Amino acid sequence: MADLNFDLIVIGSGPGGYIGAIRAAQLGLKVAVIEKDKTLGGVCLNVGCIPSKALLESSEHLSQAQHEFSDHGIKVSKVELDLAQMLNRKEKIVKSLTDGIKYLFNKNKITSFEGLGSLKSATDVEVKSSSGETQVLKAKNIMLATGSVPIELPFAKFDGKKIITSTEALSLKEVPKKMLVIGGGAIGLELGSVWQRLGAQVTVIEATSKLCGPMDAQLSKNLQKLLAKQGIEFLLETKVSDVKVSGNQVSVKFEDADKKSVELSGDICLVAVGRKAFSNGLGLENAGVEKDERGRIKVDAHLRTNIPNIYAIGDVIAGPMLAHKAEEEGVAVAETIVNGHGHVNYEAVPSVVYTWPEFASVGKSEEELKAAGTAYKAGSFPFTANGRAKALGSTDGQVKILADAKTDRILGVHIVGPRASDMIAEAVIAMEFGASAEDIARSFHAHPTLSEAMREAALAVDKRAREM
Repeated sequence: MADLNFDLIVIGSGPGGYIGAIRAAQLGLKVAVIEKDKTLGGVCLNVGCIPSKALLESSEHLSQAQHEFSDHGIKVSKVELDLAQMLNRKEKIVKSLTDGIKYLFNKNKITSFEGLGSLKSATDVEVKSSSGETQVLKAKNIMLATGSVPIELPFAKFDGKKIITSTEALSLKEVPKKMLVIGGGAIGLELGSVWQRLGAQVTVIEATSKLCGPMDAQLSKNLQKLLAKQGIEFLLETKVSDVKVSGNQVSVKFEDADKKSVELSGDICLVAVGRKAFSNGLGLENAGVEKDERGRIKVDAHLRTNIPNIYAIGDVIAGPMLAHKAEEEGVAVAETIVNGHGHVNYEAVPSVVYTWPEFASVGKSEEELKAAGTAYKAGSFPFTANGRAKALGSTDGQVKILADAKTDRILGVHIVGPRASDMIAEAVIAMEFGASAEDIARSFHAHPTLSEAMREAALAVDKRAREM
């Protein structure tokens, strides 16, 4: 049937899939998107980036009302948590954005199919609905954008009640008295922060010697101190060996940094040790698409698999599992199909941990530069000396800029501080244009703004910062 033939079929409607589909439609392709869930938007919009940020914002307001308003001369009494309303607000935000994707699909004449998409061949894609009905679509090109799923520990099987993933952690009906979080990455820290602000006693258990994965070690340690000051307990270099549920409690057995066997109990155990590519059940073998040893789909520099007309993007391939990285890859695939070339600068992909203060990074860390033998200069500036941060009452953290010792070209920028997630955009643009630290130092930054800390850090690279 003619209406089941497409120039591009996208399997997965997360940020990479739907953004790539829209770009392809803008370029004149006939596009279809297949989504296994009832709503569009993938993990990010439904049970990831968006709902977690909604809860982070709401819980931060509660924390401010409880602990900070009085500093501003605002007296409040009987501050209470209405968890049901907080969760309801989160759901409204999610619905507005997923409905927005429907609108964009209609506007760009993109056909969407609800069901599990899988390859029958290099050009045929089967869609199997939840009721078991199937239909086969034909495509000149296929883009696999199926994302990722939480990693399950063999000794901590998810039950959705006591041993949970980030999905369940976004919708708990009551605040746990004690929450144990396995994993000190962005997901564990963000959701741990939410429930700690709402009243839970939170303990984060991390196997390595630092939080936040490969992000800057110095600033990671600073963030840990700030979060510990807020009330989160951290156990680093701690290897979990068993997780068991007994009645209303869940216990976590682990070996601490001193090699001692310890056991902790709590009401909830959130397992946030990372995510893995969702590549099983896609019929890759039917088309001959190759995967690596970790189940990720292999692609070349143009995001093309070993089958010329099949592409893959986002979490299902190697690289940082970030929505904005997937978006750029989706656009690049669309432009490659139509124009023969696309562009993704993997040296300028920012990472953000949305705790408070926030932690944002782009480019190389000091550890990476030292390991590579790259000569560099470093400049940093604290928010304690920033006028806008003082007015906001958020002076924790700093900006650090790393620049090439010879050329002064910016190699990395790392920020712990208020609205670091917004501030990092300046660094990303600077790196995209190959800017030097001096370029930022000589550019106007409105006063008073948080971004002035970026300028002062750039000045500090040349030992010219005006720190008080």
